[in-house]
Amino acid sequence: MTTYRERLTAPISWWMAALAFAAVWGWVVLVVTTWPIAITAFLIVAAADVYAVWRYGSLLVSVGPDRLQVGRASIDLAHVGAVEPLHHEAYRHRLGIGADARAYLATRPYLGRGVLVPIDDTSDPAPYWLVSSRRPDALAAALGHTGSAPQPSAHETTREAPRGEEEEAV
Repeated sequence: MTTYRERLTAPISWWMAALAFAAVWGWVVLVVTTWPIAITAFLIVAAADVYAVWRYGSLLVSVGPDRLQVGRASIDLAHVGAVEPLHHEAYRHRLGIGADARAYLATRPYLGRGVLVPIDDTSDPAPYWLVSSRRPDALAAALGHTGSAPQPSAHETTREAPRGEEEEAV
């Protein structure tokens, strides 16, 4: 039984950029060859681009009764410490100068918030996981955190794309 599930997907702009890149390659090939070769080049580059955006941009985050699953990685909830939801400023700090090189990062550049999941396991070299999320408060609550993240200040802006997301909370 899953208590939280969120699928992170790349924003529409990434998909459009991938197709535009393929169109440019198709045009370049057309300039030096024929239409059939240019169309073939476009289709090959478009397929590669779409696959790359899908593969890198997609991440499934789920919390079950006893496990946190982030992509292919998972950890028993018994080894999860005091979870902290992070909004833009605190999240960027943990990605930058406040980062630990040993941390496990499951982040996506199109999201500016996430959850800090401390690891209480002496055999695990990672001191914490930093996980991107569109709903860090809900993810932290599913992991047992009862408070809420500090709200972003009024002058902070987030550049997150709300389209293309598939989420489900149970």
